Amino acid sequence: LSTNNAKVAVLGASGGIGQPLSLLLKNSPLVGELSLFDIAHTPGVAADLSHIETRAHVTGYMGPDQLNAALKGCDVVVIPAGVPRKPGMTRDDLFNTNATIVATLADAVARNCPEAMICIIANPVNSTIPITSEVMKKYGVYNPNRVFGVTTLDIVRANAFVAELKGLDPARVNVPVIGGHAGKTIIPLISQATPKVEFPADQLSALTARIQDAGTEVVKAKAGAGSATLSMAYAGARFTFSVLDAMNGKEGVVECAYVRSEETECKYFSTPLLLGKHGIEKNLGLGKLSAFEENLVADAIGELKGSIKKGEDFVANMK
Repeated sequence: LSTNNAKVAVLGASGGIGQPLSLLLKNSPLVGELSLFDIAHTPGVAADLSHIETRAHVTGYMGPDQLNAALKGCDVVVIPAGVPRKPGMTRDDLFNTNATIVATLADAVARNCPEAMICIIANPVNSTIPITSEVMKKYGVYNPNRVFGVTTLDIVRANAFVAELKGLDPARVNVPVIGGHAGKTIIPLISQATPKVEFPADQLSALTARIQDAGTEVVKAKAGAGSATLSMAYAGARFTFSVLDAMNGKEGVVECAYVRSEETECKYFSTPLLLGKHGIEKNLGLGKLSAFEENLVADAIGELKGSIKKGEDFVANMK
């Protein structure tokens, strides 16, 4: 990777998240080449973005037969592909459709750019990361330091909600969020927030629930027209820029992400990670938890283990 000249692929670039995410990536001086793939509309999205007066060179690829070409030589692959939730659906309801999509895309990544950093946005993230990992293993190219489930939106939401409640500038608030990326597996560590904040028990409980259910809040507000796309694109870009900064040698880049982990009894778990030139440099772990947070972790483990096994079994049973 030549500094500030990364080749980044977006798989699912024409979708609700893919388009605004591609716009944010095109706008960044860190990106030299932007490779956009989807099953429809990519030539138009690419043509549109190519008129923006920034350095990134944009190419659109459409359909399964162009997937290999889209991935050749990529340093980072971001995957927002898949179907979104409708009201009344859980992220797990997307499993059957999105599991197949992610497995297919991971297979192409394994064959075309096995060394790339892989950032998975496609839900259910708690299962799509195990799926991606197992597919990479089949090709003997799995590197646990380079496969990330993007949970950044949980952190972004926690920062926004805490800032709102406390009258702070959200840009200066940092709330680590650990665990997974669905419902009660989303564990905001308010006790570790910077700047330090305190809430009475009832308010803390309500804030935690709001962070956990924030995705559903948007699904309901959109009333059938999809799920979080703009805030997810922002969060996906934020995470991608952190990965690129670290690859470029920037020191002290820390982001939470859902990754292969030894921090708990779950094989995959999100915690703050120090990023480096080769992906995860150091897992910073859970840190010191309050009693309330300890309980949240204990409550999440069962569901997380089930989601992980479901993803692993899916790949094991693939023909």
